[in-house]
Amino acid sequence: MDNLTNNIKRIMIIFLVVFFVLISYLAYFTLVKGPEIVTRPDNRRMWDIRNKVVRGTIYDRNGKELSISEKKSGGNDYKRVYKGGAVTAHALGYYDPQYGITGLENLYDSYLSSNISASLLAWIGNGFKEVNKKGDDVYTTIDYQLQKTAYDALGSLKGSIVVLKVDTGEILATVSKPSYDPNSLSKNWKTLVNSKSVPLLNRSVSGLYPPGSTFKVVTAVSALENIDGIKNESFNDKGKLNLGGGYTLSNDNGKVLGQINLEKAFVKSSNVYFGSMGIRLENDLFKTAQNFRFNRDIPSDGIVIDKSRFPKYKNYEKGNMAQSGIGQAEVLSTPIQMALVAQTIANDGVMMKPTLVNKITDYNGSTVQSLKPSEIDRVTSAQYASEIRKYMRDVVSKGTGTRAQVSGVQVCGKTGTAQHIESKIPHSWFIGFAPYKNPQIAIAVIVEEGGYGGVAAAKISQKVMSRYFHK
Repeated sequence: MDNLTNNIKRIMIIFLVVFFVLISYLAYFTLVKGPEIVTRPDNRRMWDIRNKVVRGTIYDRNGKELSISEKKSGGNDYKRVYKGGAVTAHALGYYDPQYGITGLENLYDSYLSSNISASLLAWIGNGFKEVNKKGDDVYTTIDYQLQKTAYDALGSLKGSIVVLKVDTGEILATVSKPSYDPNSLSKNWKTLVNSKSVPLLNRSVSGLYPPGSTFKVVTAVSALENIDGIKNESFNDKGKLNLGGGYTLSNDNGKVLGQINLEKAFVKSSNVYFGSMGIRLENDLFKTAQNFRFNRDIPSDGIVIDKSRFPKYKNYEKGNMAQSGIGQAEVLSTPIQMALVAQTIANDGVMMKPTLVNKITDYNGSTVQSLKPSEIDRVTSAQYASEIRKYMRDVVSKGTGTRAQVSGVQVCGKTGTAQHIESKIPHSWFIGFAPYKNPQIAIAVIVEEGGYGGVAAAKISQKVMSRYFHK
């Protein structure tokens, strides 16, 4: 009898455990996974509900419509219309029942569709009839006219341009080329996904390139932070740096610069000097790169940024250490990362959180959410940032970046030539900010296979900055 009672108890306990596990799983699925599944872009059942909602409008910072919803002819469903077309494609992403949701459209979908889960309940409560629900509107930080200028400035070239507001981190323009027209996805989809030029890739946040000599900004900061008296040290630049094993690192055209200090090496973009500094700094350069958010997530609003990369080398890997000091070897960066490097120097050493959204309003125009500027971190001291600002001013006034000059504006910057394995023609870089005193905007430009000296990128930066300061 006792055995029977004990067996019954054991069975009851097993059933209770199983019941508890089942209830816990159902609760987890309903409360945690359920909303996630409902809002997934590939949830086909939700598109019927989405199409009953008048999706919110996306505006630029000045109230210009960039993305709107229009009722389809002969029906009650809505279609998304992108007024900026290819100009704002990568900034906004796309919203399409067949191809899903990407970019800002996806990240702020719950606002634009006014919470799709709530819309589903309203649709059911209304007897499965149309619910005339209006989504929230999203005001971006984009200045459409500046965005258009940047887009046109790249022309038929491949590459990216990112423009940031120095004191807030707001993204004023973000261009990636080649681009695409989100209004014609169904017509061009097969061509877009099969193209070797990858037009669907947002190069601004996901393109990883060797930063070349623009990285010398980071190396110079590291030198100031870690080597006492480095500003006054004299270095004999013989035009080539012997790395051992028959390998050398040379200046552009093997130019011999003679006795130089940190400032002159920066202004003349000496590979020999900064290659030597890469070896001398060792892991200190790795730490400085980490402070600039290489190898780390970059907090942001309205965008997702891929990690830039700076490897840690062994003490005996002198060649790679030298190459890393000039932004080569295995160093890779997104354009927005290098725009943030320029923004940080312009902002007294403080990196701001990049954001693509200013505010969200409901159908009455009342503010639902307002995004305020926020700091990511202090990367370096105001003193060292001020020193680098002076160097960057000299680069544009009398160094390698004179083609970035803008009439009536003191532009600061750093050019870059980035070698890469895909082609013998290097990428062209320019990063900078303006004006020298009380900087307002920071910029990063990369032109894929744009050639030596950063000339192509500097010219494009000049056009964009001219538009900003001479509207």
